[in-house]
Amino acid sequence: MAGMFELFSDADASFRFRLTAPDGTVMALSKPFPDKRAAVAGIAAVREYAGMGFVTEVPAPKPQHSRGPSAALAFRSRAASRRRQILARWQQSLKPGAVVADFPAW
Repeated sequence: MAGMFELFSDADASFRFRLTAPDGTVMALSKPFPDKRAAVAGIAAVREYAGMGFVTEVPAPKPQHSRGPSAALAFRSRAASRRRQILARWQQSLKPGAVVADFPAW
């Protein structure tokens, strides 16, 4: 059993068509056409091109990486910097008589 082209008017008063499978599944939906004649010409074009069309596989686009550091790298850098600051303060606190954060070292 063949599919069916359904011609209809959309909410914007443009003409469209959809190709439905025998079970009612919408397989394709057209762009809006200004009038019925143009939509019917679109159906004729789909019939012609689909019957003779080649199947080609289009690869997924490669993800584009930003040129700057990633957020994870920036976080690790800030965390490492903070650890160095804490370590330096701790080492200062180990010195006799050192004052860290306005408190005397006991």
